[in-house]
Amino acid sequence: MRMMLVAALAIAPLLARDNAPVKRLNEATNVISEIMQTPDKGIPTDLLANAHCIVIVPGLKTAAFVVGAKYGKGFEACRKHSGGGWSAPASIRIEGGSVGFQIGGSETDVVMLIMNQSGEDKLLESRFTLGGEGSVAAGPVGRTATAQTDAQMHAEILSWSRSQGLFAGVSLQGATLRQDQDDNAALYGKKVENRAIMNGAVHHMPKAAARLIGILDQYSSHERGTSTASIQ
Repeated sequence: MRMMLVAALAIAPLLARDNAPVKRLNEATNVISEIMQTPDKGIPTDLLANAHCIVIVPGLKTAAFVVGAKYGKGFEACRKHSGGGWSAPASIRIEGGSVGFQIGGSETDVVMLIMNQSGEDKLLESRFTLGGEGSVAAGPVGRTATAQTDAQMHAEILSWSRSQGLFAGVSLQGATLRQDQDDNAALYGKKVENRAIMNGAVHHMPKAAARLIGILDQYSSHERGTSTASIQ
């Protein structure tokens, strides 16, 4: 009996750690769902419809920005090259950035849209730096992208933050995105590179991932460049 108790106590931390990515994936799903349910204050649906990829980082810790330590984890997904729907999500870490990267509030949700093939290629690398290897600009807020500036029109990546109920475009210059194979292993049962997940090489999709992809499909057209249906 004592040996069973010791074994259970030893396994418990592993289970908690393994479940953390699933919980985070549910949080990321809630973030994009809540943002898109307020179209006048959310991401323009025409931008989401034409985006190549999306990155969602729920509950990013702003205090860590000052010291440049690892400060956030989230997920990325890309449109399938066939044009139909979105790939399964892959795990990422966001780290680095400057003091000016602070947005305010104890936690901040971050969403990024990758708008062209060049940005997608960089996203699929093991790591890349925003503003250094990929141009990034604060994204417009509202139903359509008509408020875009010239910088936004030419940016590879558009980014937004949500803190204490306020949703706004934010520039993430200097932050680095890295793939997180440990979290991928917790979700998919083995360490796998993000590129393989988003290229369709991983066939098993966690339940939380299916919910996220369903929401992305709901709020964007299945083919880039087509109009989106209205969401009731």
